[in-house]
Amino acid sequence: MNGMKLPVFLMVSVSLIATGCTVTPKPLPPEAHASFGKERLALATANQEPISDRVDLYEAMARALKYNLDTKVEVMQAALKLREADLVSYSALPKIVAGAGYAGRSEADPTEASTRDDSIVTADLTSSWNILDFGLSYVRAKQATDEVLVQDEMKRRMVNKVIEDVRTAYWRAVSYQRLVGRMRALEGRVARALKDTRNLSSNGETSPLVALTYERELIEVKREVELLEGELLVAKTQLSALMNVKPGTEFTLEVPKRRDTQLKISYTSQEMFNIAATNRPEMREISYRLRINEREVDAALLDLLPGINLYAGPNYDSNDYIATNDWVSWGAKVSFNLMKLATLPAVNKKIEAEKQMLDTRSLSVAMAVMTQVHISRARYAHLKHSYSTAAALSNVSHRILTQVRTETDAQKTSEQMLIREEMNALLADAKLDMAYADLQNAYANIYASLGIDPFPQTLRTTQPVKEMAGELRDMWLERGELKTDLVAAK
Repeated sequence: MNGMKLPVFLMVSVSLIATGCTVTPKPLPPEAHASFGKERLALATANQEPISDRVDLYEAMARALKYNLDTKVEVMQAALKLREADLVSYSALPKIVAGAGYAGRSEADPTEASTRDDSIVTADLTSSWNILDFGLSYVRAKQATDEVLVQDEMKRRMVNKVIEDVRTAYWRAVSYQRLVGRMRALEGRVARALKDTRNLSSNGETSPLVALTYERELIEVKREVELLEGELLVAKTQLSALMNVKPGTEFTLEVPKRRDTQLKISYTSQEMFNIAATNRPEMREISYRLRINEREVDAALLDLLPGINLYAGPNYDSNDYIATNDWVSWGAKVSFNLMKLATLPAVNKKIEAEKQMLDTRSLSVAMAVMTQVHISRARYAHLKHSYSTAAALSNVSHRILTQVRTETDAQKTSEQMLIREEMNALLADAKLDMAYADLQNAYANIYASLGIDPFPQTLRTTQPVKEMAGELRDMWLERGELKTDLVAAK
């Protein structure tokens, strides 16, 4: 009867345990989400050096490198990959397993009464080492270190993109800061000029066609200025985001004089292609992934070999009826999974297919790199001409404005014409600033297309912002001409 009760008891116990282990989704309450969100908002811009002076281009770059959260994520992912590689290397070490146990029974078995205690304590400490696992762990550790290098290249690519964006946003924000005062001052004068023109037409003091033509010209210029203002208006907010400055924070940009970039490319297109193929993060990433795939062949072969497991360790048993209560045991075991032999052809095909995919991808990336280098050169040359044209337009617009002001003072022309020419000059200046921002972006893009890092190798994000900005300023001023020592960037 007791024999029947025990299975029933076990079934009831297992059923109760299974019921108790059942879990259901439990969403966080709204106040927990609100608290978490509020905390994240506060921490997103915490522990940063405050902006205490006018921000120039190099401080903007330094703050982006030091505080930009997208860059920080890439840096931390690289650090995580390094920790994972360290963890993989530990799997090659021998296993040391300690065990202890206690056994008892309610009723003694008469047939074993003279050979066994009712309560027994056992313990053992076994060290085992699988030779196959050691070899496989070594290969996996090598692959993990290559993954670290892949992540480093992804970090380089992110940093290049951030620095390019900083240059574009900075120069556009500078343009807006330079022109916004003139825009606001002209708004009221334009409104009054339009009103005066309509009054002259309605009073018969001028031809309706002349008045309408002037009104159309003024509105067209005003519309172009507003379109450009719309493009420039968000630039400072974009720059704030890149520097990880809280939106709406007031700061002033340093407004430097415009000066033409002095980049002179002394290399042929083929030489630049070779430089890019050596340095571009995308090309290096594929090189590492190909090496990871090559090591997968070694891993597949090691996984196929018989496993040899060596073990040894002390043991203890408290049973008073055995002659020796403690002893050392050792031995070796050999195991071989025959099913892995059957899967080897499929594994090899998979490895070969991945190799072919990476080979093809490398060709695609090589073509893309060559195209980007070619476009970056052509775009820079084109924008240099565009900037020269915009500068000439700005120059002639201001000369016309000077002439119109002189005639207006002498009452030889109308106030309306003066306002129109002031708006034309403002528009020409805005277009000049836009052309300069595009030229600066193209200037940085030359280096990005070659895979040359936008920061000196000695730079550390633990340095103060001003110190980082100084190093960046020195490096970029030196890059007025593409030099040989910049080719071997890492």
